[in-house]
Amino acid sequence: MADTRTHRGPGPQDREWFGPAARPRLATAAAEFSWLLSRGYAEPSTLKLVGDRHRLVERQRSAVLRCACRDADRDGRQARRLDPASLRGRPIRIDGFNLILTLESALGGGVVLGARDGCFRDLASVHGTYRRVEETRPALELAARALAAWGVGPCTWLLDAPVSNSGRLAAMIRDVDPTWSAEVVPDPDRLLILPGDPVASADSGVLDRCGPWLNLACALVESEVPGAFVVDLG
Repeated sequence: MADTRTHRGPGPQDREWFGPAARPRLATAAAEFSWLLSRGYAEPSTLKLVGDRHRLVERQRSAVLRCACRDADRDGRQARRLDPASLRGRPIRIDGFNLILTLESALGGGVVLGARDGCFRDLASVHGTYRRVEETRPALELAARALAAWGVGPCTWLLDAPVSNSGRLAAMIRDVDPTWSAEVVPDPDRLLILPGDPVASADSGVLDRCGPWLNLACALVESEVPGAFVVDLG
């Protein structure tokens, strides 16, 4: 079935599954899952154990998975985290789809997860195909405003070549801010973990292997989208 969505908004039952009544149970599940991971328990079986214990639906389990992490991973990420003020006049590499999906979700009223490492993450995914939504250009424009105000840049956006429509998104990125570079590459993660300019990403696999990084999605949502549907499980 073709994807006909025009917004990166909430799922039909997200207000119930991630509303105020559900959040204490989700936060407890994320804390228990993190505690077990920190002690060497395997991720898939532990997620099932915690999810079954708290009677979580699949979408809630995905949220817990995206918010939890081992103590050592959390501490390592936080030790290398930079704030926007420290990046004035400095170039950064941006994990393109990772950032844009979270901003689109925030602007569209979708769930934005506050994770244990301080990152904001979404529940969206591209599954090999990216579809522009009504929030795409506004998301890029708010990023351009904030980054310019902070004096961060020049900025290089890295997009996954295997994801369809990545070339069109790259063209839009360059159109929104001609000072930005947008590159479509086979594997952005491989480039983001190389030594060099600071990285803007919330991808846990990148954050555990890269150098200094900027918690850009969180900074942008907090400063530019005050009404976002943020579910803090950290």
